[in-house]
Order: sequence, then C-alpha cells, then structure tokens
Amino acid sequence: MDTAALKRTWAAAESLGDEVPLFFYSHLFLSHPELRGMFPVSMATQRDRLVGALGRIVSSVDELGEVVGFIEQLGRDHRRFEVIAAHYNAVGASLLATLKHFLGDGWTDEVAADWAEAYGVIATVMVQAAEASESTSPASWAGHVTAVDRRGMDLAVIQVRPEPQLAFVPGQSVAVEIPSRPRLWRYLSPANAPRADGTLEFHVQMVPGGQVSSSMVRHLEAGETVRIGAPVGQELTLDEDERRRDLIMVAGGTGLAPLRSHLERIDQDWQATGQAPQVHLFHGARLPWNLYENRLLKNLSTRPWFTYTPVVSDDPSYPGRKGLVGDAAAESGSLHGRLALVCGSPEMVRHTVSRLRAGGIARSDIRFEQFATLDEDSHELHHHTHEPEPAGLPGSE
Repeated sequence: MDTAALKRTWAAAESLGDEVPLFFYSHLFLSHPELRGMFPVSMATQRDRLVGALGRIVSSVDELGEVVGFIEQLGRDHRRFEVIAAHYNAVGASLLATLKHFLGDGWTDEVAADWAEAYGVIATVMVQAAEASESTSPASWAGHVTAVDRRGMDLAVIQVRPEPQLAFVPGQSVAVEIPSRPRLWRYLSPANAPRADGTLEFHVQMVPGGQVSSSMVRHLEAGETVRIGAPVGQELTLDEDERRRDLIMVAGGTGLAPLRSHLERIDQDWQATGQAPQVHLFHGARLPWNLYENRLLKNLSTRPWFTYTPVVSDDPSYPGRKGLVGDAAAESGSLHGRLALVCGSPEMVRHTVSRLRAGGIARSDIRFEQFATLDEDSHELHHHTHEPEPAGLPGSE
C-alpha cells in the first residue's frame, strides 16, 4: 500500500473545498436514500465533517498502530446511529466515487486499490470493535437529567444519571443528544470523576448561533431524558504512570470540564492515601463572572497538592492575573518536569502549546484536545463549551 499516495491524493481532494463533501453526500443519499434519516434534517452544520474525517483517518492508515484504540472507540460510538457493516460499505463506495470524480487522471488503478484497501482496514477495525461491545454495553444510554444549574447568563452545569451506568475515565468525552434537537449530537466531557451513583456532570456554555448549546442552557430541564453515546478520546486521559506525574493544567472557558474530572479523581486518591502529584491549574476567562467554578477551585486550593490561578483577559479592572491564560501558565515558573494538559478553543490551545514549548516543556509532555470548528455551535469550541470533535460523525453538531 502506497501511503504517500494516499496522503497526496487526499491533500489534493481537500484543497477543492466544499465541492467534495457536496458530491459525497449527493452520491451517498442517491445511492442509499435509506441512510438520509441518520443525518440531521439540515445539513448546514454537517459540512465536510464525515468525509473530512474519513479522508484524514484512511490516508493515515500507516499510523494505525498509534490510533487503533481511538478508531475502536469510534466504532463503538457509532452504534448510537444503529450503524451496521452494510453502512460502512455504502460510505466507502461513496468516498471512493468522490475521489475518482475529483482526482481525474490522478485516480489510477493503483491509487484506487490502495484507497479501497486502506478504507477496508479502518472499517474492519471499527466494525469489529462495535460487534465486540454489543455484549457488554448498549448502543446508547438514556441520560435522566436530575438538575440544571444556571451559572450565569450563558452557562449551565447539568447533572445527568445514565441508565445503565456508563463507564468512562477522566479526560474522555461522550456525545449527547437532547430531545429538542434530534440527530444533532454534541460532544461533552464529564466534569467529574466516576461516581458511585453513576451520575455525570456537564458544563455547557452557549455559543452564538449554536442550536444545541443554546437549547441546553436555556430550555433543558430536570426530568427530561437525553441520549448519550459511548466514551471516546485519549488525548486528555492519563495512564497509570502519568497519574503519578506533577501536572500543569491550562483551561479556557468550559474547557475546564475534563481537567476538573482529573482534579476530582486526584482529590479522591489523596483523601484515601494521602498521596497526590503537585497540580497547578490556570483557568482563563474573558470576564470575572465567567470563572464559573472559582469558589470550588479556591476551596480546593487549600489542599497541599493544588495551586489555582484564575486569569481574566478582557477586564482591566480585574484585581488578579490579567491577559492570556497561556502566557500566565508559561510565565509561572512551575513548568519543570510537569506534564501539561491543555483544553480550550483552537486559538487558545495553539497559543498555549506554543508558549509552553517555548518555556521548555517537551512536545511529548504536552497533551491537548484538538477541536474542530466546522460549525457555528462548535465550541467557541471549543469549547467555550467543551465540545471536542473526535471525528466527523453523522449527526454531529
């Protein structure tokens, strides 16, 4: 398999812009009209999400060993759409038809064979993971909303009890669908460590024009039932060795959620054993009232292992640290030997990662959630709601 040719041809297709996903969806829905119902009624926010993710993943098949766990998670997560093996065949055929249409003479027999083989490898991993999970977990979970706490004009903290209980680890995300916005799934990170009662806490901030975030903050009520997909994501999770390392955490807006999940887990361990790594959290917001967990984090800073620095960028009268949160973290003097976890908008993540690397943290010691900004409800997103986009999925907002 010529993986260089896969990457080269995908880059050529990507450069053509919106025409590629438009052709892909036209081909898919004309050849398989039964699949139209798996996607949102309005495709305005779908854009190139599915075809873009497919192209990037398939053309990187040579890195499969590094991302196989993530691809398996996607396969399990796709069960919420009632995706079956035949659907993968339909999507793959439309992907190849799209590439053939746009690549012209570049679509040689060899390139066609390589794309077919690569897609088959990825699809097989996803299908097998989905099939294996059928005996151990549901396709999706019913999430009973137990409380909605408005923390300001545009932000809510939502408590949900999934049935059955949903196993996850701090740093992961789950797709959530609310009754008023069917087939518009939004990825949210639980802001809590796993609890005995199985409940999840989500932090949601409205994004201008965002259909799902606005509805969740303004209208979702206790007593309603949402749907939740399987946990996905590995960028912000920690293995056993990493859990013992000192940490620097940098969050923008509701990018705090997955980091707060780690803090809760660390505090539980500390209370049980008296042992904990040193953790310095920087939480950035535009205005002081956007520091929606300020009281909890200040209380937590009485722990011997935890330091908290709130940072405000747009209020010159703020008495604390002002400016960009990435600058505050990089200039803190607490970088040496630490593992960095970064979560926030694409701009915030890029700036913070650059500043941390300039401050001496190795690339391998910086972990961050990479958010896509493919639709208007994407996070300030991204977050400024926490909605990581692990990949382009049907019906994702």
